[in-house]
Amino acid sequence: MPKLRRATAWLVDFALVVALASALAVLTFHRVSALVTDVPELATRGGFDLLTSRGDVLDASQDLGLSLWNKSVLYVEQAFGLLVLTVFLYQWACLALAGRTVGKALTGLKVTPNLPPRVRAARRAAVTTAADVAVYAVACVLLVEGQIVLSVLVWAVAVVLFLVNALPVLSPGRRSLADRVAGTAVTGIERFSRPVATPPVRTS
Repeated sequence: MPKLRRATAWLVDFALVVALASALAVLTFHRVSALVTDVPELATRGGFDLLTSRGDVLDASQDLGLSLWNKSVLYVEQAFGLLVLTVFLYQWACLALAGRTVGKALTGLKVTPNLPPRVRAARRAAVTTAADVAVYAVACVLLVEGQIVLSVLVWAVAVVLFLVNALPVLSPGRRSLADRVAGTAVTGIERFSRPVATPPVRTS
């Protein structure tokens, strides 16, 4: 079943994305923890703010807290940015070099025609990355920054984009939005590796 194979291929590739996101989440947590537990730096900063606050300790502590919060948010944004960039490079490199991702290779699928033109591979990788990761990442960043309403709107856009990209695969043509933008299709490898029949040799 081509549809089941393609869904399985997507799940394998998405599992790799989840593994990368988990690793980045752990790394970001450790970066934030190190920031909070950096006692000498924070003690110096807090003491200086306290001495120059002229008794306004509340404002001094608020400034220190905002500084820590802004750095923490920056670390989260860097993690999401690295996630999007890595997913794009993964998609682009796999398509440009092999014509298939790890998931498609494991399920016997291939993107056709072959993608020697780097621009075509980049187009398909960009749409796939946007539909699967990038727009969701933007929504998460907006949520961290406190833009709740805008974050919800971007989440809605992300869901719509994912469905617009994925649902056409269920149609007879089985071409996603990424396929249409890049001018490609996903087919079984066996269609192109079938041996050519040779005519029988006549014996006299």
